[in-house]
Amino acid sequence: MEYKKIIDFIHDIYGGAEFVPLSVPVFIGNEKKYLNECIDTTFVSSVGKFVDRFENDMAEYTGAKKAVVCVSGTNALHMAMMLVGVERDDEVLTQALTFIATCNAISYTGAHPVFIDVDKSTMGLSPDALKDWLQKNSEIRNGQCYNKSTGRRIKACVPMHTFGHPVRIEEIADICAEYRIELVEDAAESIGSKYKGIHTGLFGKVGALSFNGNKTITTGGGGMLLFMDEELGTLAKHLTTQAKVPHRWEFRHDHIGYNYRMPNINAALGCAQLEHLDEYIADKRETAKAYEEFFKNVDGIEFFTEPADSFSNYWLNAVILKDKDAQQKFLQETNDNGVMTRPIWELMNRLPMFEKCQHDSLENTIWFADRVVNIPSSVRL
Repeated sequence: MEYKKIIDFIHDIYGGAEFVPLSVPVFIGNEKKYLNECIDTTFVSSVGKFVDRFENDMAEYTGAKKAVVCVSGTNALHMAMMLVGVERDDEVLTQALTFIATCNAISYTGAHPVFIDVDKSTMGLSPDALKDWLQKNSEIRNGQCYNKSTGRRIKACVPMHTFGHPVRIEEIADICAEYRIELVEDAAESIGSKYKGIHTGLFGKVGALSFNGNKTITTGGGGMLLFMDEELGTLAKHLTTQAKVPHRWEFRHDHIGYNYRMPNINAALGCAQLEHLDEYIADKRETAKAYEEFFKNVDGIEFFTEPADSFSNYWLNAVILKDKDAQQKFLQETNDNGVMTRPIWELMNRLPMFEKCQHDSLENTIWFADRVVNIPSSVRL
């Protein structure tokens, strides 16, 4: 393996930096101006003009009918589970190749994840595997889908757009509709990504975004819910703000609510970041193109490119090694030489909390886990 050639190339495209991190934020716009405005006006908590502006700007950018900010992407996923009616001892179909937040959010409701394999072309939930599993393991009773072996209701399906690459979401949506299953999109990593011209997060009943510090744009910590159903979005806004009934001085609440409100100071960061999002994505796509061309001439490594019918933000670039040994050697050589790389997250079904959850063969999932490495993906502006 030509490790020195690879390491030198990565150092070079990031300006000869001695250490190249995996993914860090950039602040080149109005961040300080907007933050100073929050401080000068004292509106640093969950009330302020930047909260409303960030929601409105994100709805306009994505094409959603309504957007609702949250403290984190995990909060957004938890609220999404509740909004679509996931209850204790329900089952939620998802992928084992995902970040822990997906399964944590399912677990907060008392529901059980069921893990379905991913596609080789997307690294996200496979509609073929989903349909196959449902045909073999489910039945419709009284207008709802049930697992024949566990007897539990299968209430929702949560595909995740891995590393910003859209899944075959239209097909998944059709299958969910056929089986009376609610579709929630984990679009945490795919802000700016589109499938057949439509922004990710808009194909299901609810979509969830993340603005963690390593995401394409950041609010420090934060998330957002996307809705094409404006009424459901209004309910989400109410529930995430402690379900407080609006009044000038009285404190009345009409539901069990949640303190999932994003502070104005975080939303201010988001507004400034969003002003440069298209610029950031264009830059990340240029980086991905440079990687793609470079790795064409490296034996034993394949660069993962955007799927068909998709526009990917390339949040995290990924290469595929020939086997587990090659993956581990690549990780060691790069991290020993100033280039931060990492493998895919530990598969969810291998974690102690979820090791007893039902799953299919996970053939492609395991194949990716043994071979994929994420390589530096920061914006290079």
